[in-house]
Amino acid sequence: MGLQRASTQPRIRPPAVAGAFYPDDPSALRSLVKKFIAGAAQRREQGGGAAVGTPRALIAPHAGYPYSGPVAGTAYHALGDVRDRYDRVLLLGPSHRLNFSGSATSEADQFDTPLGRVPVDREAVAELETLPFVQPIEQAHAHEHGLEVHLPFLTEVLGSFSIVPVVVSDAAADDVARIIERLWRDEADAERTLVVISSDLSHYHDYETATRLDGATSRAIENLSPQSIGADQACGAVAIRAMLLTAQARHLSAHTLDLRNSGDTAGPRDHVVGYGAYVFD
Repeated sequence: MGLQRASTQPRIRPPAVAGAFYPDDPSALRSLVKKFIAGAAQRREQGGGAAVGTPRALIAPHAGYPYSGPVAGTAYHALGDVRDRYDRVLLLGPSHRLNFSGSATSEADQFDTPLGRVPVDREAVAELETLPFVQPIEQAHAHEHGLEVHLPFLTEVLGSFSIVPVVVSDAAADDVARIIERLWRDEADAERTLVVISSDLSHYHDYETATRLDGATSRAIENLSPQSIGADQACGAVAIRAMLLTAQARHLSAHTLDLRNSGDTAGPRDHVVGYGAYVFD
């Protein structure tokens, strides 16, 4: 059952994890996001790093901000001076609460956040729903944190933009790649549409094991090797594999910008979750 719509009222998807995964106070939230992005700038100045071209897509984590926020900040810092290039973001992330076949769009017109409401590109959503493996499932979005936690970062970096939110469940990577290609099919749309893949990496290993596993995942991403990424390596493995297939087809390159885990950011080292920031250009 979807959201009920009054004749003149927009359908609003309220925040599900504000005050839990990230601050619900606008001032505190904005300051924290700016801190993470500034921290990424400082790390870049101190450590150099590979030069990248104009980003076409990002992979960024979606845990609570104390844990994954610094790594997410690295991903969004990569947008640098090209913020005016994008006015639409395709958000693809895994379903954590609901299992279903294929991928799910939202029926909302706007996603509410402590920093304001983000409009949904309803025309693009309708276009994706013509694909046989995409359907509107509001329950898949109602309590899902995997897409929501990116909105404050996107708001800070891009300012004004719309989103195309898609939650991925029991889906084939080839099909999810078709979702990306559908919104990149027209060159003008491709130029204005940033793809953000939401995914954490390995879950609940000790620090040394996680470092080894996440290093292998990063090499697979850089090598555009979707067959080398299993479900145990990343909760968003399907969407990551889809992005790698798209990168192969479009001759894009992938770069690792940051690779840490919760043992590096805000937690103990005996039971960690991995986080990576990647850019495709």
